[in-house]
Amino acid sequence: MDALVAKADALRPVSQKRPRSSSKRRKSTSDPSSSKNVDISEDKTAQSVLPHTRLPASLRAKGKEVDRTGRAYNHIGDKRLRAHLASQSLQNVRAKGLVDDLQDLLVPDEQENAGLRAEHELERTWRVTQDEIVKTVGGQAASGRREWKLDGGTYRSRYTRNGRHLAIVGKNGHVATFDWQSGTLHSEIQLRETCRDITFLQDHSMYAVAQSKHVYIYDQNGVELHRLASHVEPTRLEFLPYHWLLVSVGMPGYLKYQDTSTGQMLVEHRTKLGACHTMAQNPHNAVIHLGHQNGTVTLWTPNMPQPAVRLLAHMGPVSSLAVDPSHAGGRYMATSGADGRVKIWDCRNWKGCIREWSARGGPAELDFSARGHLGVASGGTVNVYGPQALFTPHTPPVQPPLYLTHPITTRPIASARFAPFTDSLLLGHAAGLSSILVPGSGEPQYDSREADPFEGRRARREREVRGLLDKVPADMITLDPEFVGAVAAEGTGVAEKEEEMGVAKSQRTPFARLPRAERLRAQGKADETEVQQSESSDDEEEDEGGDVDVDGKKEVLKKRKHKMRGRETALKKYLKKKRKNVVDPRTEALRAKLEAQRKARVLKEKKAAGAEEGKLSVLDRFRR
Repeated sequence: MDALVAKADALRPVSQKRPRSSSKRRKSTSDPSSSKNVDISEDKTAQSVLPHTRLPASLRAKGKEVDRTGRAYNHIGDKRLRAHLASQSLQNVRAKGLVDDLQDLLVPDEQENAGLRAEHELERTWRVTQDEIVKTVGGQAASGRREWKLDGGTYRSRYTRNGRHLAIVGKNGHVATFDWQSGTLHSEIQLRETCRDITFLQDHSMYAVAQSKHVYIYDQNGVELHRLASHVEPTRLEFLPYHWLLVSVGMPGYLKYQDTSTGQMLVEHRTKLGACHTMAQNPHNAVIHLGHQNGTVTLWTPNMPQPAVRLLAHMGPVSSLAVDPSHAGGRYMATSGADGRVKIWDCRNWKGCIREWSARGGPAELDFSARGHLGVASGGTVNVYGPQALFTPHTPPVQPPLYLTHPITTRPIASARFAPFTDSLLLGHAAGLSSILVPGSGEPQYDSREADPFEGRRARREREVRGLLDKVPADMITLDPEFVGAVAAEGTGVAEKEEEMGVAKSQRTPFARLPRAERLRAQGKADETEVQQSESSDDEEEDEGGDVDVDGKKEVLKKRKHKMRGRETALKKYLKKKRKNVVDPRTEALRAKLEAQRKARVLKEKKAAGAEEGKLSVLDRFRR
């Protein structure tokens, strides 16, 4: 063992260390028989150990990272400051080394993803059964393989964001929520009517159920809190956690956004494509994807009355769709239709599907895991495909390499859900629920500020308050979330105006150097009332026509026609503004002008009345 440790270039036991003089140390380095100079290229055991052996940062020689004497700070005269900087630099290097060690332990290499692996070319991962996986994994991971036999019809399920709590709903009205890892039941109710979908809201304390006529909201104990009567005959539900929006689509074909923090109905979109039974959200940009009966897939945002993207995906009704939530950032979407085809789409260009194949057994239910695995449940079989082969473009309609498969004897399979932060896939069917293990599908790391599987009551309360304070407005939902907050190159519009005027690009005035009035005018925030009044006064002077010298040529101005709407002119509206403490010479001049016009009009009327004084009419007796 000592020879193996020496060949692996590791530290020797402390008991075998002996102080040596400098001459002996130099002699040992030149001695070919020394253990430091032994050629280990011929030793196969040492060669197999070296690539996987690394000395921990806590056991390395501390003087090698940073010079402890502080020679890098010799230019500093203060000894105390120089020693402090040297110590701080040493601590930073040590901390960086510890972080590197943790990254090597916690973050696996991208090329070496965890999961099932074939030892040789003749072995296939899809031949491994669930019983073999359960025997191999630990006790905690083996709890993900379960069977629930229920008689509430076909079941649909939904996990919370942290993956700790589970909500299930049967088609006949059986609803239950519980902590599936510890087995603690929160609530169980029998609604005795058709239920189509269920979803949690901000956490497991409230959940919404899409019942036969409306959407109902219940608390953790199963007590009814709200009845959302505006959601008529809902079929699918989704909750946007960063915007606190409950989204529903139903039989009438209306997509509705309800703000759960204020209770306000935000917007309703009429899809004009009939009843919709398929809906999913893109966790990257909060865009809602809908699958319709005519084979089209539409993408919706609250701030647009028309779909942002309209795509003809299948030749029949769209049965299911899912968006990839992995590190790819919502780039890929999977759809399945009644025609028995499964397609993978690139959400960045929409130029056609990058992968297509046939699913046996009719329409399939789809869902993506946190690491990019795609679960396809069709007929009586569940197939799981890996992300490496799934997102590789392949023109012929050939099925990608299969990663895992499991038979389900009960048909039909109504839903498929991957559990967050866990290597398990939950399947809902007519006989209840079945959970299978999919090694490598779950995300091993979690951000406690986003979703913490081990949070308590206090942490949940703080996260809820923080989520309300940081709620994102619904107007910021766009296809490209990186657009929000970006700097526009030509955002002011001044360049366009100068371009229309014929100003050269090199001579255009930058927006920052424009006067304040010009900047406000370019942004559309300036008060143009005074300018309009001055222009109207100039127009009145030129109403009668005249000659204007333009480039040495006289042009006759045509008489302009003023189209007045109502009795009040813009000038009178301007003078009616409350400006009590402002003395404006222009305003005083306009008032004097109006007074003169009024006096001239009265005088004209008097002269007309005096000219016709001799002629009396029938109504003149009432004027006296």
